[in-house]
Amino acid sequence: MAPSGAAAPQASAAPGSADAGIHPSSVQVQDLGKSMIEGHEVEGKRYTLPGQPSPPKPPMPAMPGLKSPGAPGAPNAPQASASPQAPKAPPPPNIAEVWTSVKLKTPVLTKVTTPVGEQTTYCKPTESAEHPPSVFQIPPGYKIKPNP
Repeated sequence: MAPSGAAAPQASAAPGSADAGIHPSSVQVQDLGKSMIEGHEVEGKRYTLPGQPSPPKPPMPAMPGLKSPGAPGAPNAPQASASPQAPKAPPPPNIAEVWTSVKLKTPVLTKVTTPVGEQTTYCKPTESAEHPPSVFQIPPGYKIKPNP
């Protein structure tokens, strides 16, 4: 129980999860209009999410039996001078382009581009018309054989 007057800690997304550091206001949505894919009318949207900075590298583990610099009896290594470093460029954005069938309300083409690479998913559109009853009937001459 938190003491009176103290705010309770708020839950946040785990580092590295899809929700870490992404706020709905930072996502840009661009309408790409309507188009046709294999005779099906589709609507496109492009979602641009800001790039996530790379996580810091973990420290090197200490080797057992080796003395760390500055430890009693260890030789002092010469200190490297800290040179100024150029500022890091911001990470490239993550872009998702989604084309959704107007009639079926299903994504037909999705293209996701991140600094790691590009992934394209294509779902071939199908007809939503009623299937003929003959598709569901047992073929003539079909017989069930007992198990031996």
